[in-house]
Amino acid sequence: MQGKIIKGIAGFYYVYVEERGIYECKAKGIFRNQGVKPLVGDDAEIEPLDEGEKTGNLIRILERRSELIRPAVANVDQALVIFAAAKPKPNLSLLDRFLIMMDRQRINTIICFNKKDEASKEELERLERIYSGCRLHVLFTSAKYREGISELKELLKGHTTTVAGPSGVGKSTLINLIVPDVGMKTGKISEKIDRGRHTTRHSELFWIESGSYIFDTPGFSSLELGAVEKEELRYSFPEFQEYEGACRFQGCVHINEPGCAVKEALQTEHISRERYESYCTLFQDLQKREKRRYS
Repeated sequence: MQGKIIKGIAGFYYVYVEERGIYECKAKGIFRNQGVKPLVGDDAEIEPLDEGEKTGNLIRILERRSELIRPAVANVDQALVIFAAAKPKPNLSLLDRFLIMMDRQRINTIICFNKKDEASKEELERLERIYSGCRLHVLFTSAKYREGISELKELLKGHTTTVAGPSGVGKSTLINLIVPDVGMKTGKISEKIDRGRHTTRHSELFWIESGSYIFDTPGFSSLELGAVEKEELRYSFPEFQEYEGACRFQGCVHINEPGCAVKEALQTEHISRERYESYCTLFQDLQKREKRRYS
């Protein structure tokens, strides 16, 4: 029997099988022996043990189409990164780090600024201007007043989307508006593991409609760029791409070099100053990391 892992906690994996429900499964020892860790989002084969209690064994993980490390989920083809437009003020450096991570893994990303009702018109326009050159969909929502929810639902159709962002920005509230009966679905799992669900501590997958799934993931307050090298960083800033090859020096990293087309575009406001300054800060962070590595 095949299904999809929708949650994993305390050594148990909860597998959703269409038209049959959720099975609580233990992973066979073969996974540990092979060094394979089942992930939320994995398509899996299970062996039912008790149909009444909906229990079984997880016996095989089917081939993964994609795998993310942060959040640790599988078979994602789209990311929805949610920050608050205000209260709390968005940490754009953290947002840029996430965009780089998704770009490196070729995952299309939607930027969602929630709590638009808490921000001024000027601040919303500023955020839109900063990210207008990223070639990504930028969406403003208000979970409180249900604004932007219909547009968001359309963007999720036909995709398996991971939701990510800091705590306190309304991720779970938005998911409650997107997924029908989400409270009932999470309640079934909470009954099995005897644990309340006040905040998201583990990645969890929800079925929206045929062919459409969404992950709820724990919030994060920091992100490391992992294997990114400083010379590669510029490729993860889409607004730089049209100037690639137009600089005086081949391999220009757009920091101190003369005749830099990116810095010229910055002066004419074709590139957001906030994004460029974020790039410089991240470049310097990677430079320091490199020095520590070889010191």
